[in-house]
Amino acid sequence: MRAVVIGCGAVGARAVRQLASTSELEEVVVVDQDRTRADAVVQAVGPKTRAATFTPDLLRPRDVAVLALPDGHRELAETALEREAHVVSASDAEPEVRALLGLATEARERGLHIVVGAGFAPGLSCVLARHAATLFDVVTELHVAKAGTGGPACARQHHLALSGGSIDWRDRAWLRRSGGSGRELCWFPEPVAAQDCYRAHLPDALLLAPAFPTATRVTARVAASRRDRLSSWLPMLRSPHPEGLIGALRVELRGRRGPAHEVAVLGAIDRPAVAAGAVAAVSAAWTVSGRFARVGAGGLALLLADPVPFLHELAGRGVRAAVFEGTSPGRPAQPPGRPAA
Repeated sequence: MRAVVIGCGAVGARAVRQLASTSELEEVVVVDQDRTRADAVVQAVGPKTRAATFTPDLLRPRDVAVLALPDGHRELAETALEREAHVVSASDAEPEVRALLGLATEARERGLHIVVGAGFAPGLSCVLARHAATLFDVVTELHVAKAGTGGPACARQHHLALSGGSIDWRDRAWLRRSGGSGRELCWFPEPVAAQDCYRAHLPDALLLAPAFPTATRVTARVAASRRDRLSSWLPMLRSPHPEGLIGALRVELRGRRGPAHEVAVLGAIDRPAVAAGAVAAVSAAWTVSGRFARVGAGGLALLLADPVPFLHELAGRGVRAAVFEGTSPGRPAQPPGRPAA
């Protein structure tokens, strides 16, 4: 079985490197609009990889297409399904996520997987949410916050998200709020530490709400500076960094365990592109080996029955999570410290 990675930006290139060391795959085919960039990735990674120009015939039955380009995921996913291939999408753009979820019925009927939002957040955040949920009898709230960006495409998406309306799940109904509103001080692992986070046009609730049907509130926020908020309606004032610096995420769950109301906070810190590439690679390996709990389209919180093996594989690739241990059940005064798995 093979993986076809489409898009060789910061996330795609990292995914290729991770996939090349994955025993479940015989070959990794690398595709990019810039053939020179695809050739450079193949030359850097070496064995099991080759560059190619995309055509629908490139995909074979039971291959997995890893989509790591800025847009066009729905069309490529439809092509993959027609070729009986699985799909892993690393997009964190709400329109792309919503469009891919619309293919759930077709994917389920074909017995195929479409892993949606297999990146840093959503992605690793969904895995942490599923892991934290095992601490509760009933999950009532989920709140995700992230800081940092991957490559230039991710930075542009972050910029656009702050100017769009957020999508929150509240009292079993979708609620739209203004992007850049709802400032909340969120604590991340060191050295990111405390950051002001705001509502934005993020897809996390679309993936988490179906996975936790008892939850009455699901929200997502992104860390931003005052300049980020004020300039979000304008073109980016400067070119984004080729690969984002250190980033972090925080996943907070609230619920009941027995008669008590409990709070669990998990976090992670890494370069977002590095973590996203690892999550996409492990997701691709799990699709071809049939390790997900169900077929169809959904986020990792929905597709995973047991997140611990997934977290162990990520830890083996250098991506680790931590759980907060402190005295405050609300906003912690220090970052997460103990490894989550």
